[in-house]
Order: sequence, then C-alpha cells, then structure tokens
Amino acid sequence: MVARSRAAELRPPLDSGPMRYRRMPIEVESPEQYGYDRIDCNLAESSLSDLRLGDLVAPEELADLVLAYGDHLGHPGLRAIVAADGKGLDPDDVLVTPGAAGALFFLHTSILEAGDHLVVVRPNYATNLETPRTLGAVVSYLDLRIEDGWRIDPDAVAALTTSRTRLVSITTPHNPTGVVLPAEALAAIVEHVERIGARLIVDETYRDLAFDGPTPLAASLGDRTISVSSASKAYGLPGVRVGWLVTRDRALRDLVLAAKEQIVITGSAVDEELAFRALDRRDTWLPAALERARAARAIVGSWIESDPRFEWIEPSGGTVAFPRIRTDSRADLPRFHSLLLDRYATAVGPGHWFEQDDRFFRIGFGWPTPDRLERGLANVSAALSDAGG
Repeated sequence: MVARSRAAELRPPLDSGPMRYRRMPIEVESPEQYGYDRIDCNLAESSLSDLRLGDLVAPEELADLVLAYGDHLGHPGLRAIVAADGKGLDPDDVLVTPGAAGALFFLHTSILEAGDHLVVVRPNYATNLETPRTLGAVVSYLDLRIEDGWRIDPDAVAALTTSRTRLVSITTPHNPTGVVLPAEALAAIVEHVERIGARLIVDETYRDLAFDGPTPLAASLGDRTISVSSASKAYGLPGVRVGWLVTRDRALRDLVLAAKEQIVITGSAVDEELAFRALDRRDTWLPAALERARAARAIVGSWIESDPRFEWIEPSGGTVAFPRIRTDSRADLPRFHSLLLDRYATAVGPGHWFEQDDRFFRIGFGWPTPDRLERGLANVSAALSDAGG
C-alpha cells in the first residue's frame, strides 16, 4: 500500500504582525538541554557518534588558518565536493550555510510569504514544519503511516498541490523513520513540482548513509528542486555548524545568499575548514560508517524481535528508527516516558517531537556504543513493563 494523504490547513491571520517564534519540543527536551550528565543511555541523538577535533586534524595544523571573512558562498573546496555528487552541477550551485537548519530557514523565508501554500511530509524534522507556520503559510500535510511503511506516494503529493502551491517539502532518507524514497518516486515528485511551477525542497541529510546506495542528488534532477544536507548527521559533526543547499536556479541562490549575508555574512572559517576535511576523506570514511550503522540497526532489529510489544519499519538509511508500542498495549504513556528518562536514565525522542502519538519514539542507533545501545533498549522494555505495558 502507499501512504495515505490527509490535508490539514493552518491559516493564521495575514495581519498577525511579526513572525511569532515558538520553541520546539525537540529542542526544549533535547539531551543537551536536559543535561548529558543525567543520561546513561542516550538514544535520542540522530547522528553518528560525535567526532573529536583530533579525529579530523591536529590543532597545530590549523595554526596558519587565516580567520578572515571567507567566500560568501562558502569554502570553495567544500562546495566542489558537494557539487561533484550531482550530474551537471557546478560549485557555484552550492551555498554553505550554518547547518541544514540554517539552509531550511533561509529557504523558507526566501520562498514563502504569509498565505502561501506549502505541502510538507509529516512526521518530519521539526524545522520543516515550524518555520512555515511562523511565516503564516497555509500548510497541507502529507501524513505518512506506519501501516503503509512510511512511504511517500508521489500521487498523494500531487493530490495535495493546487495552483497556489509555492513549495513542496520532503525528506529522504526520512527523519525520523529512516525510510528511503526510491529514485523513481523522487523523479516523479520532481517532475510534478516542476510542471506546476512550484519549488521542491528535499532534505537529504542522511543521503550518504543510505544502506543500498544513495538516490540521485535531488537538485540535479530539476531547476526548481533544492537539495539540503549537512555535516552533522552522516559525519558526526553536529558541533561544526556547517550545512549546505544546492540549486541550479542562480536567482534563487542569490536570494538565499542575500538572506545569509544579512544574518551571518559568511560562515565560520574554522567550521568550514573542518567540514571540508571531513568530506574530503569520505571515500575512506563512509564505508566504515555504513557498516557501523548497519550493525547498530541489527541490534535494534534483534530487540524488536525479542519483545513483541514493539513494532517498526526497518530503516533503509540513516541512523534513526521510529518504533511504536503496539496499540493493544495498555501502558500509561506519560509514565513510560517519565520512567524511561528519570528511573532508567535513558533518552529517546518521543512521538510528540514529530507531532505523532507518544506510542512512537525515535531511537538514534548510530550515536551510542553497541553496549549502551543494547542496555538502553533493555531499559525501554523495562520502563514499558513498569508503566503497565
């Protein structure tokens, strides 16, 4: 079966005044806010294990790095590596940003105005949902379902678009489920969005960790398609605030560049140099990273098989999964999540981070060591028992 669509509209008043920012639960309740020292088994992180500075470079190697304003588009070497991933792309099609979150914010605020129509997949990374709301956009949601394998159906996307649609936003490999959109489905969505004159954002943050190989870089498939990614997830560098967007539309690139310049002018010379060095080694580094991610996914799969109270769709990429406590369980869900964190010192990403029922929870299996992952999963089972599940 394919994913079923359910459009929902959010219409804030067009004269509601300035942008109304709201802190997102995924940030308010994040491990770094709760306190890393209070968590024994951290299954809430969505990246590979965090690298240390010494894993990339000896500090003295950066001694001669000039801390000046850099290229406003971003580190030329980094942009060349990113562009080389897509057929027909040029380094000047790449704009380096302060993380993928920065790229998404720049894009949404450059493309959308209050009242503009957006189609966005849900569940999703919170920024892809919250920023359009902050802008006052009219949002239609393509609500994916575990029963349909979390698949994005191109026909369902098309059914939600109208003559007023300015933007469509999808992710692959999908966060929080890890499901990869097949290349033919991606191409179909690109074709439809191009035909109706809208734009398509494809959040490809986990693209380099697709277990069966990455789909084509989305920006290489159409002039109105924008790829977004970062060094945070697949490279274990969330503390290096470097992301990027890719578009063949130079007018859009310049518009987003203007947004970047008004906020940060240029990126951090140090951060961009570190990101460049990480991606420059990816041909030797990524195979090992993929094997670690596969091994960790297998640990989660074994746990699911051993405890029939849980179900999941096995991820086909990335470092996250989105299991569900089966619907016939009578567990007290608030108590389950409270016990898991406070009694068992184990963090997961509860479903409400992604606007889903708290029977769902995201597990980041790429970040913890294998023993911490196994212990954390055992704690999840214990907490469910304690909560009456």
